[in-house]
Amino acid sequence: MRNSIILKTVFVLLGVSALIACQEKRKPINFPTTDLALENMIPKPLKIVATNSAFGLDQNTVIYTSQNAQGFVEVGHFLADKIKDKTQLRIPVNDAGEGQVDRIIYINQSDSIDLAGNEAYQIYITKDSIILNSKTAEGAFRGIQTIRQIIPETSNDTLVEHPMWLIPTGKITDSPNFEYRGSMLDVARHFFSVEDVKKYIDILAYYKYNVLHLHLADDQGWRIEIKSWPKLTEIGGSTEVGGGPGGFYTQEQYKDIVAYASQQHITIIPEIDMPGHTNAASVSYPILNGNGKELKLYTGTHVGFSTFDTRKDTVYTFIDDVVREISEMTPGPYFHIGGDESHVTKKKDYIHFINKVEKIVQKYDKIMVGWDEIATADVDSTSVAQFWAEEENAIASVKKGMKVILSPANKAYLDMQYDIQSEYGLHWSGYIPVDTAYIWTPERLSKGIPVENILGIEAPLWSETISNLEELEYLAFPRAIGYAELGWTIEENRNWDNYKVRLANQAPYLEQMNVKFYPSKLIDWKKSKDTYTEIIKD
Repeated sequence: MRNSIILKTVFVLLGVSALIACQEKRKPINFPTTDLALENMIPKPLKIVATNSAFGLDQNTVIYTSQNAQGFVEVGHFLADKIKDKTQLRIPVNDAGEGQVDRIIYINQSDSIDLAGNEAYQIYITKDSIILNSKTAEGAFRGIQTIRQIIPETSNDTLVEHPMWLIPTGKITDSPNFEYRGSMLDVARHFFSVEDVKKYIDILAYYKYNVLHLHLADDQGWRIEIKSWPKLTEIGGSTEVGGGPGGFYTQEQYKDIVAYASQQHITIIPEIDMPGHTNAASVSYPILNGNGKELKLYTGTHVGFSTFDTRKDTVYTFIDDVVREISEMTPGPYFHIGGDESHVTKKKDYIHFINKVEKIVQKYDKIMVGWDEIATADVDSTSVAQFWAEEENAIASVKKGMKVILSPANKAYLDMQYDIQSEYGLHWSGYIPVDTAYIWTPERLSKGIPVENILGIEAPLWSETISNLEELEYLAFPRAIGYAELGWTIEENRNWDNYKVRLANQAPYLEQMNVKFYPSKLIDWKKSKDTYTEIIKD
């Protein structure tokens, strides 16, 4: 089978070569010496071998894909769109037409034994071709992010009579360190629009994230339409921290987010936090309430005062409806039930609640995920604990045979301030500057959490102090870029001194995307063309 893949690749390349041969001979291009290993790829790939020439991306380049492999054509079109955004070149996909063809990018489905897993990929770059091999469209999609990153910002206009973007030649072999690489966005404390979420997805995908966890319900707001319980959004969705207008996603809008993420091979994980963090739900339907206090909409930031009535059958009917409706719209394998900071829920009631909710989640063919407190209940080994606060809970999860997502608040929380001068964020778990965010080792975070129990890492972004996309971007970037590398790149390939240089060179991409990132003084940020132009004008 491997030989057949090679033959198929050769066949396609020969076909393009024949097209080139039929045209008049052109003077060979004298490409400059390059070094692929010095490119600013984040996350850093597993292995890079440079061959020191260049592939000239220009108006005479075409993209071909495996056409009978699910998702590969779509990956080709995605790459073509992103090349156009960066260079203004319109690269045809699976259609050479009658134009001049000099070079090819071939996105190939391969069953090579060298590809370790669905997200693994190989890229071979020569003067005439870029061949991307992967087993799945997901792996191909990760590979084209690498191709996007090694296309230079500016063209070389001296080698030929038209603009050409020089991509260094060589071979890249790559696969992820952890299967789960996520970020969480809290849309409950402050609501963020569909377009805001989509932009966040765009940037996460560029850095090879594969999970976006949406915190959809909390004391301050309920953000997802549940048709069988309409007051959740009519009442519970009407406010947010500080008393703003709140908001919610209709089911059609939520499906749109899920579909958009899926196109970029990102899985949406919905979270309905319970039995605590449930004031918005209980105000909407007081029959759910279990704290015995007067109910009113809440716009503050205090936690731990709310709880469902864990001994009432109606509560579990409600949860069944919520899990069912959201699960029907969410094809991913996970459903997050929160479970944190249930301070007014009696211990025995908390355990009873988590045990029952786990069964409801499993009823709808989902894997239950919860914050590390769920390990104190009688959950089974199929559920996943998210370590954020208590190491002993994470270790208890391991002893139950569970997988663990690493989100230690003092290392991975995107809502922690960078330093004492940070405009947004909190610091209850300490300050997290850009270097602290990167210089820790998930594989050795705790002796009680062996690598085989680590599902991956997730960087949560709680929104108590931010209310718009610009503020979100300030807290998320550049730290989320470092977390991407911690999740993808093996430990021996991670190095702060090397990383901070590559991070500095992400500035043009972030500026192109109009990301209002925090310009940490720890990083010598690369100036873009436009910035230099402004300096010259001044």
